Amino acid sequence: MSKPLHEKIAYPDRLFPYIMYTHTLYTSIPEGRGFNDLHWHEELQITLVTKGILVIQVNGIDYELNTGQAILINKGILHVTTQLSHNGEYVSFNFPEKLIGFHSESTMEENYVLPYTRSSLVSTVIAGKANWEKQVLDMLWDMRSVFNMKKRWGWEYEISIKTVQLWFILISNLALPKEEAPKHAKRQQERLQLMLSFIHKNYSIPITLSEIADSAHLSISECTRSFKKTVRMTPYEYLIKYRIRRSCELLVSTDDTITEIARKVGFNHVNHFIQSFKKDQGKTPKGFREFRSGMEK
Repeated sequence: MSKPLHEKIAYPDRLFPYIMYTHTLYTSIPEGRGFNDLHWHEELQITLVTKGILVIQVNGIDYELNTGQAILINKGILHVTTQLSHNGEYVSFNFPEKLIGFHSESTMEENYVLPYTRSSLVSTVIAGKANWEKQVLDMLWDMRSVFNMKKRWGWEYEISIKTVQLWFILISNLALPKEEAPKHAKRQQERLQLMLSFIHKNYSIPITLSEIADSAHLSISECTRSFKKTVRMTPYEYLIKYRIRRSCELLVSTDDTITEIARKVGFNHVNHFIQSFKKDQGKTPKGFREFRSGMEK
């Protein structure tokens, strides 16, 4: 079953729409969109690197973050973690803008939230160089601890208060663009999302570049240009990479043969699947399955 590009976050508590994911190369706790999984969502996201070095791609731009550094990603923005050092780890805090606006049509929402979340702001790195950045990073580490000990009384209130304080520090120190995102930029993102969604839905069957372009009513050249600009690869390269990612899941979760998995993820020839898999993962499908099986013992 394909994963939609648009992630609809399943909050552990529907009455408290806030979640912290802990990601490694192979796990996501709670289960969510982890490493090497392109997606977007309606929530704001702050990712903190807790161990190792991470490369995250946001709207086609790569950001390298070291341990203790973070990045804020605006809502509705395509992003994917593309590199993570061995034994690396990062946490992502996801929350809706309404949490920091207090209530609908409030002064806080109108003056201090929507002008930023609806602007052309895409992301901002919190590197820890300025004093206010260090303050934000300290707060993120504290929030991680609170989430990990969330059985204690009032932890939801504590997280909410810290998030509002963190947001206020951010908007007090960043020259965030106040103008709304240009219409053409929004339209380009919507078209790319249509094409990516088409691939996610149809990766298991033969699809052509023309069909991918048609899904967003674009020419083939404009389709390719859009992929290279934002996803940093051609549509065909993305299709192969997505098929490989889905095959990794099947290799771990099923006892299907390599040939069966190749067919299920859209490869007509098992040799092409094995060659593509090894190029992407550095191991053959069989080697990958044995490696993951050994990790779980």
